[in-house]
Amino acid sequence: MITDSLEPKTWIIAVTVLMGWHADRLPGIGWGLVAALFAAVIPVLFIKWGEKHGHWGDRHVRRRQDRLVVIPGVMASVTAGIVLMVLLGAPSEMTALIIAMLVALIAILVITLAWKVSVHTAVSSGAITMLALAYGPWALFVYPLVALVGWSRVRLQDHTLAQVVVGTLLGSAVAGTVFSLLR
Repeated sequence: MITDSLEPKTWIIAVTVLMGWHADRLPGIGWGLVAALFAAVIPVLFIKWGEKHGHWGDRHVRRRQDRLVVIPGVMASVTAGIVLMVLLGAPSEMTALIIAMLVALIAILVITLAWKVSVHTAVSSGAITMLALAYGPWALFVYPLVALVGWSRVRLQDHTLAQVVVGTLLGSAVAGTVFSLLR
């Protein structure tokens, strides 16, 4: 239940809408929804399509070799979203957010070539870190949810403790750094 309710799409939708509000209030929420479309909705549809056609086992894409196909597909959607947002003049904080997500995906893909890192903890940790950078340190009060997500991934035997710890550190360090530099 934890893995499913606190999966990457949940965090992505939350962070894009909250960052949209921070960037430009009501119009920013519109930008957040555009970002969520390319960073969460289209990727989920792509994953469901692949699952339905037997290209990978399930929506969590548990097999490392399947992730080597899925992650570039997600990256293509996120890249298209970045291009659209830049062309349409999205607030810089919004494009920084989505570019930070793309760079984190690149780091995840590179690690996935050799090892299965936790995308669940990378995304949750990165989302909270970027929210804390925008809204202030109070956002860190929800950081224990990252540990809960990590625990669920280990408990389900989808990841080792090392894989969730590396995902947590990677998400926070990469997304936080890129977001800070670009916003």
